[in-house]
Amino acid sequence: SHPTALVIPKAREGRAQRAAYLLLALCAAALYLAGESLVPTARSLTFHFVALQIGVLLKGTCYLAEEIFHLQSRSLWRGQLLSSPCREPIVAEEPRWPLSSALVCLSFPLQKPSAVEMSEMSERSKQNVAHGLAWSYYIGYLKIVLPWLKKSMEEFSRANPNVLPCRETWKLHILVPLSCDVYDDLEKADSNIQYLTDLTETTLTRAGTKKRVYKHSLYAIRDEDNKLWHCAVEYATPLQSLYAMSQDECAAFSREDRLEQAKLFYRTLEEILKGSKECAGSYRLIAYEESGEAETHFLSREILWHLQQQRHEEYAICEGNHLHHPSTTLNSTELNLQISESDLPQPLRSDC
Repeated sequence: SHPTALVIPKAREGRAQRAAYLLLALCAAALYLAGESLVPTARSLTFHFVALQIGVLLKGTCYLAEEIFHLQSRSLWRGQLLSSPCREPIVAEEPRWPLSSALVCLSFPLQKPSAVEMSEMSERSKQNVAHGLAWSYYIGYLKIVLPWLKKSMEEFSRANPNVLPCRETWKLHILVPLSCDVYDDLEKADSNIQYLTDLTETTLTRAGTKKRVYKHSLYAIRDEDNKLWHCAVEYATPLQSLYAMSQDECAAFSREDRLEQAKLFYRTLEEILKGSKECAGSYRLIAYEESGEAETHFLSREILWHLQQQRHEEYAICEGNHLHHPSTTLNSTELNLQISESDLPQPLRSDC
């Protein structure tokens, strides 16, 4: 089993709205079974809905008073008005208090979105810090280097056949600590991790920089039996930005925000890489959350667990292929028995 129990939040699926529909249906059923008339309830709901629509229209109008001063640089006020469910003024013979209550809510922000609502809106619109960092990391780095990684590993393996015997570990192992605590030197993070060498460099002209160099470092990981495992490993560098934001007062980024965004970064990056054909089979994400106790070799054990898993996966595939895909090599005798020497149809019976 995995040495650490890591829980990554799944994407939100609008369960709150479905629960509201269910609750509304249950209330209607309860009123019907109690023998109450549904007409007053329906009228009250309609009245409340109309009041909400008028409130949205008024809210857009009030925000227009701010955005009118940013006509040259912003176009958000158009979105405020166009996103309003109410396109035209609603005329209804209702009491005047809905209008006044809507204006009171605008003047005194009593109905703020909850933390869950804000989180759901940010995730749906892909406006979290983690979404931007994950996409930037993929587009600006992983999509460039991962397609070349297998070739670099193969070149190194030909020159050093005993270092990388397992092809399943020919991947870039990307460390994703949810604490965002990134070490510049892996040897300082864990003494069982030792730098070995660099793989072949990839040189590209990128964003105006001539001959920009991309390279990966190969490390030797020592296990409890003093056996050495070799792999390419590095941290996900955007986590340094999350950590720096949590240390800067101007960012207003708490530790809780950092942890939530780190988990969202991992989930988003995983989804992006799963849909990338260029990066398929060339990476391994290693997300972990360090325990409160100081463990000197926690990181090396985490990496070793993933290396062992990959080796077991390779053996399982090889055994599966051996069992389910028998050899298709045929000798000359079998070929003579299967191929007819005559162009005429032959009988199926063997005694003819």
